[in-house]
Amino acid sequence: MTASPTMTIRISPDVKQKLDRIATDTRRSKSFLAGEAVAAYVERELEIIDGIKRGIADGADGRVVSHDEAMAELYGVIDAVEAKQASKA
Repeated sequence: MTASPTMTIRISPDVKQKLDRIATDTRRSKSFLAGEAVAAYVERELEIIDGIKRGIADGADGRVVSHDEAMAELYGVIDAVEAKQASKA
């Protein structure tokens, strides 16, 4: 098993207290919980950054939809859902 790198972080007393509570209630170490939280945060942020980069590339390559076209599609979806719900009532 490869050794995990160690990091030191600063957290507020309130967050530490909550982390202590979670660790006690779940019988997990604070280190394990913090590592899981950082891993989840990193994955989520990378997905957001990658999506932004894809959007920028789409715009640069002309793969865009006008505001009016986008709104017309959204209103079409909303109207279809409302019609479906009305038919069930």
